[in-house]
Amino acid sequence: MEIINGRKLRDDMLARLKSEVASLSFVPAFADVLVGDDAASAQYVRMKNEMAKSLGIRAVDASYPATITTEELIARIVSLAEDPHLSGLIVQLPLPSSIDKDAVLAAIPREIDVDCLNPISQKMFYSGESVLEFPTARAIMTILKSLKVSLSEKKIVMVGRGELVGRPVTQLLTAQNCHVTVLGSTTLDAPLSMAAADILITATGRPSSITGAMIKEGAVVIDAGTSESFGSVVGDVDRASVASVASILAPVPGGVGPLTVALLFDNVLRVARAKNK
Repeated sequence: MEIINGRKLRDDMLARLKSEVASLSFVPAFADVLVGDDAASAQYVRMKNEMAKSLGIRAVDASYPATITTEELIARIVSLAEDPHLSGLIVQLPLPSSIDKDAVLAAIPREIDVDCLNPISQKMFYSGESVLEFPTARAIMTILKSLKVSLSEKKIVMVGRGELVGRPVTQLLTAQNCHVTVLGSTTLDAPLSMAAADILITATGRPSSITGAMIKEGAVVIDAGTSESFGSVVGDVDRASVASVASILAPVPGGVGPLTVALLFDNVLRVARAKNK
């Protein structure tokens, strides 16, 4: 079984991004809004800010105490967006329960919403009007493109209907004239559909729920589900049992995840290019 190396795909993309950022007439800025002191969230923010700096992008300090109100946080976002060079703003989730998440995400200006979490951004994505796309969904599409196979000739199954992965991946595949069977938790024919899939993409967050006995011999399996098990991040796929059946696996960790962060910054570059005109 071939293992997709998401880290190599990420590094190749980052090299291109760094070169393109250097060619801009200004230094683009990126803000990852952090509320509270959750250790895991703080680590993710540090990682993204370090990557921004490595690409020549200015990382804006956007950390606020857990005591901040929804109204105050929205005001901070509006203030950050006044920077003419700000080319990407995201809000690190989860937010404290005292914050109205929907109101905060709706306050992110659509033009710099590189995570595509603003309702208007999502509407534009699904209508084909947006130049920005969900980073995880784009990571999956990038992996599929790297396989150099005709997707329109394959039976593709998407396990999961989530807002961040399942729905946007289905949209991007459908836009390429692919037929996609989407399975949710209550789909009665899920076992039969998975067993017939040439390409199986999963994003349910149910650890090791997909085994080798459930998939077609020689199938391509893209695991985009993440959850924690005994202190480690694991995917939806039981790697040990799938190894003897699948032909290709994009695993967790090391597959979709690393590439997702690179494509977040590809969205930042897209915004910066538009500002550079």
